[in-house]
Amino acid sequence: MNKKTFLLLIAAVSALGGLLFGYDTGVINGAQFYLSKYFELSPGMKGWVVSSALVGCFTGALIAGPMSIAIGRKWSLIISAILFSLSAWGSGLPEVLPETVTVLVIFRIIGGLGIGIASMNAPMYIAEIAPSSIRGKMVTYYQLAIVIGFFVVFLVTYFIGNQLSEAENLAFGWRRMFWSELVPSGLFLVLMFFVPKSPRWLALKGWDDKCLLTLRKIHNETDAAREMKDIKDSLKKENKSIQVNWFSKAILTIIVIGTVLSALQQFTGINAVLYYGADIFEKALGFGKDDVLAQQILLAFVNLVFTFVAMFTVDKFGRKPLLYIGSAGMIIGFLLLAVSLQTNSVGLISLIGVLLFIASFALSMGPVVWVLLSEMFPNKIRSVAMSVAVAAQWAANFAVSQSFPVVMESELNNNNFWNGSLPYYLFIAFILVIVFVTYKFIPETKGKSLEKIEEFWKD
Repeated sequence: MNKKTFLLLIAAVSALGGLLFGYDTGVINGAQFYLSKYFELSPGMKGWVVSSALVGCFTGALIAGPMSIAIGRKWSLIISAILFSLSAWGSGLPEVLPETVTVLVIFRIIGGLGIGIASMNAPMYIAEIAPSSIRGKMVTYYQLAIVIGFFVVFLVTYFIGNQLSEAENLAFGWRRMFWSELVPSGLFLVLMFFVPKSPRWLALKGWDDKCLLTLRKIHNETDAAREMKDIKDSLKKENKSIQVNWFSKAILTIIVIGTVLSALQQFTGINAVLYYGADIFEKALGFGKDDVLAQQILLAFVNLVFTFVAMFTVDKFGRKPLLYIGSAGMIIGFLLLAVSLQTNSVGLISLIGVLLFIASFALSMGPVVWVLLSEMFPNKIRSVAMSVAVAAQWAANFAVSQSFPVVMESELNNNNFWNGSLPYYLFIAFILVIVFVTYKFIPETKGKSLEKIEEFWKD
């Protein structure tokens, strides 16, 4: 197998982990309308069924760090594939079994564990195995796959729903929506056995021969030897102190910056738009309920297209320029929506605002945060530090998804001044914080080896 084919295999398999992330997160949106009626859920229980997976995501991200150190990135991803498959099967248990809301929630949490483990290990695995010249592009494949997962699941649930009558969808259609995830999760599980272990994890465990063998599959002989030397030099410096002082100023600074950046990805409001897109279109933009699926597909399509743009520019323009450009676009998009709401002029401008926000996020904070998180942490603390940062992202996701509908329905938001625009001004404030954090604390990592990036934090 030549080097290009080898890297393509790695990118494709790792991308399946991202696709399952997007698929598992998005499948509940298609199924919840029917399962809510089937179980006769109250609004509070409906919210819990939808968001319960986030509890698993948070927990999975926390345990992913120690797990990836103990058994490696590859086996961690294999476990996540098993959890995805178990969740897909259990969430759509046959009608003959005594399924209850509690059973459904348990399997949703199991799926969340898979997402949490994959969301931390997949981008880190890609970053550790990819050549520095194309590392940004390869990690961006992961975000692209998440977006494709969202897009595909909307199409699949639409197809399943349209093939069945209302009564059939209510009885078993929503179960088939969950079971459809068994196809990509099974494929992911099988293909993970054909990819190598991370060379940096192998070196961390002292398996230098296996590390060099993997590097030779990616690089030519000279580059593989140089990469091996950089990894060994980095580990040698870190091994001078056997124990990592997690409370040292240098270590804490790196972890705090990464964690803040990770959480800010969610405080842009992206998942408020994706999770509650139908409500936004209906309440804020006046679209009818019959157009809900078409609206979600439109959002997912724009997200997909501009993730491609990011993929082909992140290694050319760099990480920080994309964050600046994307932040400007997100602010303008939400301003268009917010002002149109305040002035009771909701219409085409509002729709353009929402789509501009989605496009700008897909160009910047969506993929670039995963690229930076997979690059910025030193070898010795990468697993645990990224685990903390990704867990913080899931906690922020939960906070935003739970608080957004509350703020939307609040009296303050619906008074004569805000007129439904308050949440979008709050998101704009957080996006301004992103610009400041990027300028002040984020290094430009384009074209640098992971070991060279470590030196930034020592300056």
